[in-house]
Amino acid sequence: MAPLRLRKVLVANRGEIALRVIRACRACGVEAVAVYSDADGSSPHVRAATEARRLGPAPAAESYLNIPAVIEAARAAGADALHPGYGFLAENPDLARACADAGIVFVGPPVEALARCGDKAEARRAVRAAGIPILPGTDVVDDEDVAAAADRIGFPLLIKAAGGGGGKGIHRVARAEDLPGAIKLARGEARSAFGDGRIYLERWVEDLRHVEVQIVADAHGRAVHLGERECSIQRRHQKLLEEAPSPAVDPELRAAMGRAAVAAARAVGYRNAGTVEFLVDGTRFYFLEINARLQVEHPITELVTGTDLVRLQFEIASGAPLPFRQEEVTLRGHAIECRISAEDPAQQFLPWAGRVAEVLLPGGPGVRVDGALVPGLEVTRHYDPLLAKVIVWGSSRGEAIARMGQALSEMIVTGLPTTIPFHRWLLRHPMFKAGRYGTRFVDTEWPPRAVPAAHLAALAAAVLAYREDRRPPILPAQPAGNWAASARRDAVS
Repeated sequence: MAPLRLRKVLVANRGEIALRVIRACRACGVEAVAVYSDADGSSPHVRAATEARRLGPAPAAESYLNIPAVIEAARAAGADALHPGYGFLAENPDLARACADAGIVFVGPPVEALARCGDKAEARRAVRAAGIPILPGTDVVDDEDVAAAADRIGFPLLIKAAGGGGGKGIHRVARAEDLPGAIKLARGEARSAFGDGRIYLERWVEDLRHVEVQIVADAHGRAVHLGERECSIQRRHQKLLEEAPSPAVDPELRAAMGRAAVAAARAVGYRNAGTVEFLVDGTRFYFLEINARLQVEHPITELVTGTDLVRLQFEIASGAPLPFRQEEVTLRGHAIECRISAEDPAQQFLPWAGRVAEVLLPGGPGVRVDGALVPGLEVTRHYDPLLAKVIVWGSSRGEAIARMGQALSEMIVTGLPTTIPFHRWLLRHPMFKAGRYGTRFVDTEWPPRAVPAAHLAALAAAVLAYREDRRPPILPAQPAGNWAASARRDAVS
């Protein structure tokens, strides 16, 4: 690995990702500076850093989103670089510009690339000009042009925020009469989340797969991809589980998507680590967006490629060339990541606030936990409810699924609801095991259907008959999802 010219890095984030970057700093022999709000003064990322600087009160707008406060913290600490993590200011060109003005290295893409990627409509134009397929849609539209544009695209369609991502400001519209209300709602959400109410329209295609490609690019003209991640298990356009490689992508499709991802990165002048997202329909794929940052799910790419992406970010920011070429990138085995959040799956993944009581984290060969999850942790409504990420590697997809199942069976978090029960259910679902799922999977399969009392009684009689070596009675008609048959097989196996 190339020697780093960075001496001290301010990590402009909190929680799990801040701790991940701080650990990378330690491994690289670089001092790490944490920042914190009044809600996070005793958080694990603060205790793990070399030093820490207060930003302000708990609300993110007064702390983690306060660019002058972040820059002042970096100056006061004598930091020569700043890593933004993901979320908050990670894709904000104003932060990158402020770093440049202060003589601080921004560990991320150039200001111009951030601006192009952050404007989703502008990114669409750039990749379309590069010959990369995109779904039919519009550039940014004004209210007076929306109806005509929607007629050209056809219903159903998606309204999307032009100035941000993360599932915010996205609404599906099935009928023309619903369009005005949805436009108003989307603009309001976009202004609140990104300070930018611009929107564009995109054709809705039912139940595609969401597959993203990790790219890295240096300042010397080299750009490569590190394979793909399957991200179709989502709720409200936000990811719950990711796996690499995708069970739906063969080597030929992987190569084609990889070439398109690298071309997209070049089209916007990208540098450092980023992600190009696609929608996949069989062997066809369409550009979705470029995430100009490290992704939450980056660990699964690290496990299947043997690459430390944060270390690589530091090297690129130091001016070093990429240490490998495309032909040297190989994928080994299979990795899965489950996002464990303080949400109640039984209540449509409603976020919760409260104090974590007990914590027991899984371990063993091929198991990794990234998080700042400790007993007594106070989960507030000021920030994202992500608690930890459980990541596993196996020599095959089947082994990875089994290993994740074992890890989640060991994991205990009490004091507030979490998504652990959902993930345990998901790993046992036959469609997931077969790799046959798309972005509508959670909408159609969760929550599990209630089982009528008659089915339970018949199932009990069938099990009793089997044990007594008698012919089982006829079960009543099976509910949707073939639950009765699968439950009976489980009972007698």
